[in-house]
Amino acid sequence: MRLFFIITLVMTAFAANSVLTRLALTSNSIGPSNFSLIRAGSAALILIILVIFIKKKIPRFSFKSFVSSLALVGYLLGFSFAYLTINTGIGALILFGGSMLVMFTGALLLKENIPIIRFIGVFISLIGLYILVDPRISSNSLFGIILMFLAAFSWGFYSILGHSQKNPLSNTAANFVLALIIIIPITFFIPDKVNTNLYGFILAIISGSITSGIGYTLWYWVLPKINIATASIAQLTVPLIAALGGYFFMTETLSWQFYISSILILGGIGLPYFYKR
Repeated sequence: MRLFFIITLVMTAFAANSVLTRLALTSNSIGPSNFSLIRAGSAALILIILVIFIKKKIPRFSFKSFVSSLALVGYLLGFSFAYLTINTGIGALILFGGSMLVMFTGALLLKENIPIIRFIGVFISLIGLYILVDPRISSNSLFGIILMFLAAFSWGFYSILGHSQKNPLSNTAANFVLALIIIIPITFFIPDKVNTNLYGFILAIISGSITSGIGYTLWYWVLPKINIATASIAQLTVPLIAALGGYFFMTETLSWQFYISSILILGGIGLPYFYKR
């Protein structure tokens, strides 16, 4: 029950990142480069403080941390720039649908035992994702969609790397510190076209310190406790939560496709567990 609660909390944090990023960018309160920079910086800061306070030592850096940080940078930048042109639900849909496929492929390559009923559940969930995205894909920027697929690949790879981590807090802190170091020079080569105001700055801080810093630490805590296939499928709930967030906080509409796809996605996720009974 505790694990289920934490997974639910993490998925909500993931969805909140989509809402916070979209809120910040569409209000012209901040640009994607500065949003990524502040997000990574605030996450790194809060995590370093927590590591020093809880672990009584500074984070350790390794080659795996460097590889993880590259994946994290790909996710952060692709995510932020994509949300300039695509809405909250579609963005989360592409991100976590795509990363689910990456992680599921990783699970197969690592020879995880995946029952047939889980493949059927994934297929049903993907049908739900298609129903949600298909009528709205033409109204979204193709370039933004490509960037979000880049973010999806990066996030899926980042999650696979996290499956073998034994110290989630220190590892996540190291990943964000290295990601920050990489992002700083990138912001000089890709400057924002809008000035950052207090509203955008605060949203980036919340996204970095709470929904990313704390959320990703909890995700790294969860990953070793479940198999990669299960982790990938759990993330399919995020587009639904993000779409609800877009509805309540950004007046984005919920179509009939949303309700049908919700039933299919959640049904596909739950099918293996109901089948066991």
